[in-house]
Amino acid sequence: MEFVINYWAVLVAGISNMVVGILWYGPLFGKSWAVEMGWGNKSKEEMAQIQKAAQPGYLKSFIGALLMAYVFAHVLIAFESDSVSLAVQGALWMWLGFVVPVMYGKVLWENKSHKLFAIDSFYYLVALAAMSLILTLWK
Repeated sequence: MEFVINYWAVLVAGISNMVVGILWYGPLFGKSWAVEMGWGNKSKEEMAQIQKAAQPGYLKSFIGALLMAYVFAHVLIAFESDSVSLAVQGALWMWLGFVVPVMYGKVLWENKSHKLFAIDSFYYLVALAAMSLILTLWK
């Protein structure tokens, strides 16, 4: 089987992952996430320092998103994903089989809340669905 990767689709899928993250951890669930992380009682100045310290991580996160998109492109090609239905199914199964078990370890071993697990893991479902749709439909 020949794997012809659309690198533009991989790039856009990686960007989509970052956009979903900005929205998810910003206006959609940012406050709830901060509370669950134990940052709910921090001042605006302390939160600004936390955000500033996190800035170098955005490039590394983007590189990780590109890697995820590249690998996911291979998986979708191998399973001959060529429709919205197959793209969504691919995202769902990848999320359920790989993301959920790994993320649930934070509840079991790091004493994180189920609410934090839900916020973080459902982010990956939405991000994977967006990536899958881009990678499947952009031929």
